[in-house]
Order: sequence, then structure tokens, then C-alpha cells
Amino acid sequence: MNAVMLFDFSQTSPIDDWRIVNDGVMGGLSQGKFSINAKGNGFFRGTISLDNNGGFSSVRYRFKTQDVSKFSAIKIRLKGDGKAYQFRIKADASQRYSYIEKIETSGDWETLTIPFSTMYPAFRGRVLDLPNYLGKELTEIAFLFGNKKEEDFALAIDFIELM
Repeated sequence: MNAVMLFDFSQTSPIDDWRIVNDGVMGGLSQGKFSINAKGNGFFRGTISLDNNGGFSSVRYRFKTQDVSKFSAIKIRLKGDGKAYQFRIKADASQRYSYIEKIETSGDWETLTIPFSTMYPAFRGRVLDLPNYLGKELTEIAFLFGNKKEEDFALAIDFIELM
């Protein structure tokens, strides 16, 4: 099966449908931002605060539900800051939990391939007793940062595609 692009960033990429969700939904004070940087990459950056039980920032892209049953993985080209992130997906817009893969970034550009079968279900930091992602439908992709530390973060994203 040929790869299918979910999002390919450029200077003219429409990013209005990428939404920041910070810990403010629970009273926290972390701040995240999403933009296109000077090189045309998606750029997720911010500062984590642990005040008021905070500690995370995320950027999410929701789209019309797609049948992904012909694919087995997601490929992402990104450049992190040497810190750990979560890549998250949802199969259905109404499900409260996400399927998660932890990403350790190196500080250099890298291309990661994440098999669907390794993405585990979790809700609010708790792993659920459900099967890993079955790879049938997909409606949301997201990146989350929160390592239980007060710190800045920065993640550049070149593309995200189905494989």
C-alpha cells in the first residue's frame, strides 16, 4: 500500500484546525502555542507549569474519520529538543481516551515509524485494560508534552503520513 499524507507542513499550510489544549482545562497554567516556523514546519512550543495541578500541553488535529485498515503504521518526520513527547491518536471523536506512543527526541531531525499495534490506550495518564490500537478508523492525531517538570519545550514537525 502506498503511503498517504495526513499532514505535510509548509509555509502556506492551513493550521486553523490544529488546536492547543493545555492543562488549563483542569486549572493548570501551562502555555502551548502552535505555528508555522520560518522553515515551513509545524512548530509546537511552550512552557509547562506544575502550579494548580498542571503539567501538560498538547496540540491536536481532528479531521473527518478515515478508514485506515489498509495501513499498519504512522510515519512522522520531526525535530524535538531532546525531550520525551507523546504521539496520540483517536479512532473515534466521541472516545475519551487516546492511543499513545512515547517518543524520545534526539535534538536532530529524525523520521519515526510507529506501528499501530504498539499504541496503547490511556485516559488521564492511566493505561486502560483495552486492546492496543486496531488500526481501523482514525479521526485525530496529537502531540502532548508533560514530563512532571517545569520546563520549556519545542517540537518541529515536517510531515505525518500513514504507511
